[in-house]
Amino acid sequence: MGTGRGKRRLLKITSFDATGHKVTTGHCLFNCTKDTSKMASKYFDLTGDIVEFTRAHCPIVLSAVVGGVGLYFLRRYFAGGLCRSPARLDGKTVIITGANTGIGKETARDLAARGARVILACRDLTKAKTAAAEIRKSTGNGNIVIEQLDLASLASVRTFATIINEREPNVNILVNNAGVMMCPQWKTEDGFEMQFGTNHLGHFLLTNLLLDKLKKSAPSRVVIVSARLYDGGKINFDDINAERSYSPFGAYCQSKLANVLFMRELAQRLEGTGVTANALHPGVMNTELGRHVFTTYGWRALLMAPVVAIYYLFWKSVKQGAQTTIHLAVDKELETTSGLYFSDCMPCDLYPVGKDEATAKRLWQLSEEMVGLKE
Repeated sequence: MGTGRGKRRLLKITSFDATGHKVTTGHCLFNCTKDTSKMASKYFDLTGDIVEFTRAHCPIVLSAVVGGVGLYFLRRYFAGGLCRSPARLDGKTVIITGANTGIGKETARDLAARGARVILACRDLTKAKTAAAEIRKSTGNGNIVIEQLDLASLASVRTFATIINEREPNVNILVNNAGVMMCPQWKTEDGFEMQFGTNHLGHFLLTNLLLDKLKKSAPSRVVIVSARLYDGGKINFDDINAERSYSPFGAYCQSKLANVLFMRELAQRLEGTGVTANALHPGVMNTELGRHVFTTYGWRALLMAPVVAIYYLFWKSVKQGAQTTIHLAVDKELETTSGLYFSDCMPCDLYPVGKDEATAKRLWQLSEEMVGLKE
């Protein structure tokens, strides 16, 4: 029987001199089979070819390496902050609107993994059931509940709030996450402009109807997902439903500004109750939030393709985009922090439009009237 030992073979080791010519710099003795000898020879030849190519195209190779490293670090930078809190939520109840997809779903997954009872408040029950099953499987937490909530319907909001107030002993965290972006000129069930009605009025009513439960459960938190575009918004009190002039982008910015102003006024009204309210910008990412853009703009949306392509290089993943929401929901150091705006898990200074107290109070009063909290 053979020993499996091959013949001893001598291989040349080559490199390159200062002029770029291949020269023999030594020899290497291998005890190998014929096949492995060929493989070794090919390896050294390939290595030499790579070195030769690199030397011949040094500027190109160097640019590619620098560009790749630069892109890596840029993506790391735009990925934003990371919630590092190890806090557990055993025995806590969390409500997340729009939790069947995007950052809402990722937030639900994270809080479920921390032991919370998570209520997915969703308009589409089919998608909600699928999301709930995925979350239960990935976290091992079976305490995931589905309830229907259509924020474009005040009746749906009231029904949902009644169920929660009657059934749930506590509500410790309310995450106002759901939203609609740059849709056509649609109206809610109650006749409000869709973006203002869904993103602001629906959450305004929901939060107010759950305030007593939140106060009873203190310390508790209200987390409001806004957007950086709030600073381009203006509360058009003379045409709040954009009936005279509608801009999909302008309406979205108005609704996100309304989120920030609502948070500021809510935080003031909740002082001393043990309930905090903060808002956040999750970052730019590819989620279903932008699903109406092509419906709204048609072929004109193609003009935005170059900008979108650039943004694509720096988009956050959904998991990265959920980090600030999770941070505000769980970090123990924020238990008494209220009235602030966060981005990448850090507090940020608001632009003047987001700190206008007079506008915030006027918006609160108007919102009360529109949703029927104040006759």
